[in-house]
Amino acid sequence: MNKVYLIGNLTRDPEMRSTQSGIPVCNFSIAVNRRFKNAQTGQQETDFFNIVAWRQLAELCGRYLAKGRKVAVFGSIQTRTYEAQDGSKRSAFDIVADEVEFLSAANAGSAPSGDYHAAVSPAPMQRAQAPAYAPADSGFTQVDDDELPF
Repeated sequence: MNKVYLIGNLTRDPEMRSTQSGIPVCNFSIAVNRRFKNAQTGQQETDFFNIVAWRQLAELCGRYLAKGRKVAVFGSIQTRTYEAQDGSKRSAFDIVADEVEFLSAANAGSAPSGDYHAAVSPAPMQRAQAPAYAPADSGFTQVDDDELPF
């Protein structure tokens, strides 16, 4: 199984482009802090990951993301090899995003504030603001904690 879940901050503004056939693609990178600090230096260590988003997800990322924004990326690792200018063969690892969740509020004027979720799955693209509470008419019944059997 090839699944990756990352939460980090964009290190630069996303780069939008299209393939020759017109398919939108968005590239950006995120910095992800490791759980533990370096034992020798006491410094927080950070890993940097290149993210690639395609089609509608790419358009949403290009429109709403910017350097410094916090995102959660769900996807898979893809390996590619290429020949460097000196003739040596090199490998690179990219994260191909299936879903990107926008975790930090957008800058004023660039997009509505709040958390957004963008996904590409067998179902159509979804982008929805997570509600802060469940309205009374949402089909849920209020239950007192003392009435719960556990």
